[in-house]
Amino acid sequence: MQLGTRWQVNTAPPQNLIPAVSQAVLDVERELSRLNQDTSSWYWTLTYLENRPVVQLDDGTTLRINAEGTVSIHQEE
Repeated sequence: MQLGTRWQVNTAPPQNLIPAVSQAVLDVERELSRLNQDTSSWYWTLTYLENRPVVQLDDGTTLRINAEGTVSIHQEE
């Protein structure tokens, strides 16, 4: 696993992040805003597993991209 970077929720994702994953990040943030969830202290963490990005939010929401380029969103326990 390779550590990538961290960034605060509702700020721009890293420029080098795959567009499909960046869009998934924005989708999750949009959903959080609809729930009126206080995310002011939350961060995303980007790592790479087998050269694919894995993005995890402080609440356990995890985004992964498969070999076909499809992003999955799930909640880690």
